[in-house]
Amino acid sequence: MERNKKEIIYALSVKHKKSLKEIEEIVNHQFKFTAMIISSGNFETIRLPYFGKFTVDKRRVKHINRLKNEKDSK
Repeated sequence: MERNKKEIIYALSVKHKKSLKEIEEIVNHQFKFTAMIISSGNFETIRLPYFGKFTVDKRRVKHINRLKNEKDSK
């Protein structure tokens, strides 16, 4: 059974008797935190329990930067 994000947030808000806004903020916080750490450029690995490990490959960053520089020079 697949449920979309809104259904999960609604179910959690009912179960824990919290507002939809509070639950949505809680659910989204882990992704905002992960994005913040990865975008800092320290190449740290982030592990979210029961969800996975997120990391940045340094070679990929160099490749992306090279493509941006090529695009800017045109």
